[in-house]
Amino acid sequence: MSFSVDGADNKTVFDHALIVCVLLLTGAGLAALYSASYSFAENWYNGDRWHFVSRQSVFAAVGFVFFFIAANINMETLRGSIKFLVAAAAVLCCMTFVPGIGLNLNGASRWIGIGGFSFQPSELVKLVLPLYLAHIFDKKKEKLDTFLYGILPPTLITALFFTLILLQNNFSTAVFIASNALVIFFLAGIKKRFFASAVIVFLPISFLLVFTKEHRVRRLMSFLQPKLEPLGAGYQAQMSKRSVESGGFWGKGIGQGTRKIESVPEIQSDFIFSAFSEEGGFIGVVIFILVFAFFAWRGYRAALRADGTFKRLLACGMVNIIVSQTLLNIAVVSGAVPATGVPLPFFSAGGSSLLVTLIMSGLIVNISRGASPRERDLNNGVYGGV
Repeated sequence: MSFSVDGADNKTVFDHALIVCVLLLTGAGLAALYSASYSFAENWYNGDRWHFVSRQSVFAAVGFVFFFIAANINMETLRGSIKFLVAAAAVLCCMTFVPGIGLNLNGASRWIGIGGFSFQPSELVKLVLPLYLAHIFDKKKEKLDTFLYGILPPTLITALFFTLILLQNNFSTAVFIASNALVIFFLAGIKKRFFASAVIVFLPISFLLVFTKEHRVRRLMSFLQPKLEPLGAGYQAQMSKRSVESGGFWGKGIGQGTRKIESVPEIQSDFIFSAFSEEGGFIGVVIFILVFAFFAWRGYRAALRADGTFKRLLACGMVNIIVSQTLLNIAVVSGAVPATGVPLPFFSAGGSSLLVTLIMSGLIVNISRGASPRERDLNNGVYGGV
């Protein structure tokens, strides 16, 4: 499949290997979700063991439509709509607090109700903020040594989204998004003194915010001292760790896991990797990591070969989001870090996460087409092919 990029005469192609990887991860995610959720769904949704998978499949179908659009959109056209996307994401985040529109579950106002579905605006921020930062740092690359014109605008937008998500009682996502934003700040090449100042301000604030909510303190204490609340705040994480360990080398077999039935609450969501590990064992985990490593390699490869600062920063930012989220989720499930509310990309139940992940993947595929002139010549066989 070949086509012109932005009207150019040189032909470039999709990264077919990356597309296959995305398809594989999405399919494996749906299969793992069914295996992890069918027992819970059967008990709580009138015997409908397909409840979570059917809803996730709707978002997957819509997500692949947007994946195709993102993979083909003219990047300059996309840049022209960034202000609108930033405003829309901010408005949607605010709508979570509006009675009758926002959904308050367990003290957290993170979702918007849409018909029989819900949408989590903070997931959209994972897409919009890297878009904005890549755009603004490319636009102001000659002013990055000045705080007022080069550093302050992206800092304010990042702080705005951090605050809105924090007010939704979604501390882990707020810190996660801000941390990935700092990576883009660093990659953009801002002065070291500005970057150091941002880190010095961000880290103590994040640390202090841990102690503003009782459940955050309990999660931290249960991580440091698991025996303090074995049936309380630390229960889900401890059961998840045991589920991972019970898989052994070969695993119990797909669909044969038992701990998903009652041991790990809400296993189909942020702790789905524990069900996958129990059934796939060490071999399954290794295959999972290899596939995600391949995704990361192709993504960073696209970023390094992209033409222009905007595309390079955008590709790096979006690959960082997906890869760091995967690593963080695995660390939580295996008990290496305190529990957070960060889902596993492509796998966790939650249409908002899957939809945004597919859009980001489409943009990475789009950027993989925009190779350097030498790379375009390689594709056309000038240097003997690759």
